[in-house]
Amino acid sequence: MNGTEIHVEVAPGLNVFVPPARRGGATALITDGVSTLGHVIESLGIPLTEVGALVVDGREVRTAHIPRAGERVSVRAVERPQQVPGAPLRFLLDVHLGTLARRLRLLGVDTAYESTDIGDAALAARSAAERRVMLSRDRGLLRRRELWAGAYVYSTRPDDQLQDVLDRFAPELRPWTRCTACNGLLREATKEELADQLKDGTQRTYDVFARCTQCGRAYWKGAHHEQLEAVVERALSMRTQNG
Repeated sequence: MNGTEIHVEVAPGLNVFVPPARRGGATALITDGVSTLGHVIESLGIPLTEVGALVVDGREVRTAHIPRAGERVSVRAVERPQQVPGAPLRFLLDVHLGTLARRLRLLGVDTAYESTDIGDAALAARSAAERRVMLSRDRGLLRRRELWAGAYVYSTRPDDQLQDVLDRFAPELRPWTRCTACNGLLREATKEELADQLKDGTQRTYDVFARCTQCGRAYWKGAHHEQLEAVVERALSMRTQNG
């Protein structure tokens, strides 16, 4: 190591990843003179999925930049709404984000979800193969180079998780068009088509139904509809407020 010292200032929103001793103002770091700036940032605990512009002495650089002695680095957060070039906006969620997956599907957002732990390598491979943005709270997963794209889910509360994803990516919302169980598209269905799936009370009480074109699950405005409607209304209201 040649003792190359640089000064790094991290955007406040990224401090959650940084050890407390390195938060606030510019921090002096000793680098080895050969590691990229991206590697240096990851060594602080910040996934590159969360990094926007990197500004070195007033000029924007790439993560492949090799820091030189005395440089002052500003690490900025991703700008919102974040653009994901090259593919339709679709998501992949890991095993720990089931509630968020169901709520995104409720809003009509294309959301794949792994209900079992298939491992980071398999998740990253699926993200790349299907060109889906990987959403996770696993920082190690988000550091895998084969990911198509990724984003850290900051909160543990589903309401806050949903608000954050909608604010960050601004996906098109088409409520009530996807199956919350499998992500398939819904189509209108008659009571007669679904007779084998409906109890007598449901057949007598409800007249409007839908069926998943993929898994065949039946949907109607049942006992939990008001709760789901509230989730949809909050999401649409937030979209209106954000313009």
